[in-house]
Amino acid sequence: MVAQLDSLYIKTKPTKALSRLIGYGLFEGRPLTTKGQWINPLIFKLFAIAQGLPQLKKVKKPIFIIGTGRSGTTILGIVLSMHKEVGFLNEPKALWHTIYPEEDLIGSYSQGKADYRLEAENATDSIKRTAHRLFGAYLTAVASSRLVDKYPELIFRVPFVRQIFPDAKFIFLARNGWDTCQSIDGWSKRLGTNVQNDTHDWWGLNNRKWHLLIEQIAATNSVFKHNLKIIEGYSNHTHMAAVEWILTMQEGLKLVEQFPEVVYLLKYEELVAQPENSLRQLLDFCELPFDEKMVYYAKKTLNSRQNNRIFSLSPELAPLFEQTMTALGYS
Repeated sequence: MVAQLDSLYIKTKPTKALSRLIGYGLFEGRPLTTKGQWINPLIFKLFAIAQGLPQLKKVKKPIFIIGTGRSGTTILGIVLSMHKEVGFLNEPKALWHTIYPEEDLIGSYSQGKADYRLEAENATDSIKRTAHRLFGAYLTAVASSRLVDKYPELIFRVPFVRQIFPDAKFIFLARNGWDTCQSIDGWSKRLGTNVQNDTHDWWGLNNRKWHLLIEQIAATNSVFKHNLKIIEGYSNHTHMAAVEWILTMQEGLKLVEQFPEVVYLLKYEELVAQPENSLRQLLDFCELPFDEKMVYYAKKTLNSRQNNRIFSLSPELAPLFEQTMTALGYS
C-alpha cells in the first residue's frame, strides 16, 4: 500500500489521505530496503530550500511514537493521522538525516559514522533551527497544527529530541516480545535483499544497525556487556531481535519512570482489545480532542491475532527476556 493507505482509510477520511501522500512523497525519503530511492535527491533538494526559508509554521507539542519496530507503531501512527489536527510522518529518516547527518543506523543515506544514542548536548542551535524549519514546512504543506512522527529508534534519543522540542510528548508503544521478535524475523526474510554482494534487511546494510546496537547500546549495559562477545556473534534473526527488544523495552521503562509527564506507555495488546478506551486516554495525554472516526477505523483494522509462540533463546538471553516481559506486565 502506498503511504500505508487502504480503501477504508480513503473512504473514511479522504482529505487526510492527501496529507499522507504529501508526507510519504516529499518528506519521509525512501530507505535502503524500499523501492523508489531515485526520489531521494529531489527530497534533499527540497529540504535545502526549506532550510533557507523563514520558519513557516511553529511546531507545537509534537508527538513521537517510539519503541521497537514491528510493535504496532505504524498502525498507531496511521490511526492518529486521521485526526483533523494531525500531520503524520512514518519514519522520516531522510528528514532526520538532514537535521543530524550522523544518525543513519541503516545506511540508507550514509555509510559513515552513526550515533545510536543522542543526548541533549548533541542538539546545537543550528540543529534546532533546521528541525523547526523542516517540520514547520511539513505542517504547512499538509495544513496541520500538530505533528506525529513515528520513528522507533528515537527512544534512544529522547533527551536530544526534548532539547529541540521542549514541549514534545512521546508514546512508548510496547508489544509482547514473542510476537515482536518473530515479526522482525518475518520482515527480514520477506523484504531482505542482496544487492551487488551487499545484504539489505532489518539490520541495515551488511548488519550495520546490529553492529551499532551492540557497540553503542549493549556494550554500555551492565548486564549485556558480560556476554557481549557471544551475543555479537548471533546470526539468528529472532535472537538478534530479542536483543533489540530487551534493550529497547528497558530504555522505554526507564523513560516512563524518568519523564512520566511526557512519556506515555501504551501496550499494543490493550490498544487492540479496547481501542476506544485506549485512544481516549491517549488523546487526553496528547492534548487532542476525541475523534470518532479514528475509533471506527481502529476497530476495523487493528489485528487481534497474537502468536505468543515461544521460541528457544540462548542461556545468556533467556533470563533477560523473561525479566523484561515481567517488568512490562506480560506473563
